[in-house]
Amino acid sequence: MPPQEQLSERELRILEAVVQTYIETAEPAGSQTIARRFGLGVSPATIRSTMSDLEERGYLFHPHTSAGRIPTDRAYRVYVNEIMRLSPPSQEDRQTLQNELLRSRNAVEEIIRRAAQVLGILTRELGVAVAPALDELVLERLELVPVSAERLLLVFTLRGGVVRTIFVEVPVRVSAESIQDVARILNDRLAGLTLLHVRTTLPERLRDAAAPAGSRELLNIFIAEAEEIFDLSSEGNAVVLGSAQMLAGQPEFASNVRMRELLRLTEGRDLLQRALAVRRQTGLSITIGAENPDTRLNDFTLVTASYEAGDLKGVIGVMGPTRMPYDKIIGLVEHTSRLVEGLLE
Repeated sequence: MPPQEQLSERELRILEAVVQTYIETAEPAGSQTIARRFGLGVSPATIRSTMSDLEERGYLFHPHTSAGRIPTDRAYRVYVNEIMRLSPPSQEDRQTLQNELLRSRNAVEEIIRRAAQVLGILTRELGVAVAPALDELVLERLELVPVSAERLLLVFTLRGGVVRTIFVEVPVRVSAESIQDVARILNDRLAGLTLLHVRTTLPERLRDAAAPAGSRELLNIFIAEAEEIFDLSSEGNAVVLGSAQMLAGQPEFASNVRMRELLRLTEGRDLLQRALAVRRQTGLSITIGAENPDTRLNDFTLVTASYEAGDLKGVIGVMGPTRMPYDKIIGLVEHTSRLVEGLLE
């Protein structure tokens, strides 16, 4: 995208009028429409001349079948950076978000899922979120449950109400007393640490643990296989999506082809996971059309805000066509991010 240039006050006002018209109507804006709707104090001829100049400089696009013009990604960027006045969420929308998120029973994964769903409904875009990376969550306690003679179920309870289970294979039958001894040692030495810290320091923390003779062999399994047993990193940065059907009523997805492309994008999730994971430390982030590194997202805008509450970090926002009401959506995304932080603290 060409470097940003300074536009005159008249050019900014006319560009704003075109952007707002296209966002509201999804129809190209003509000079007569702009003059009639916005009262800019200049003639339709002057508006037409200015629009032509803006088109030559890459801010507007002129569809062959229409006398009007539509904004380019560059125009939306100027609109967001220089023109737009943020519209705070309405009291009704704030109340809806508050009510829905408070129903989430304080389980972090449910809060994030519901936040993405409600944000998508309120904005009529696709709600998106990145759940906290499990590596960064604190281990509150763990339990060892015998399943068979050679298999134990390890139950992790992590801060924020996250529970995960894995199987641990044991080569010989282990007594119930030994299982209890090892669970006690693991909780004494590991509770209060993040999973990443557990993985990297477990051998040192357990090496001098005083375990009864019958329990030592089981404890040694945890020492030898710490990297594997406590590795839940593959579940970190999981992408959570609202309903893609929220976009179905928008003109951009009126064709079956475009809707299938959108569904393919959301069902795969790998692309969205990469696009969203890099935003976990960036606060508010707005990526418009061709600004997205992957060309498969060139028809979309991503508006996200990071959230952080202690060791819980992630991203919440929306994805939709570049023709979106940025002034309203940005306010809703930021407000939702703050709500999520409050519920996770």
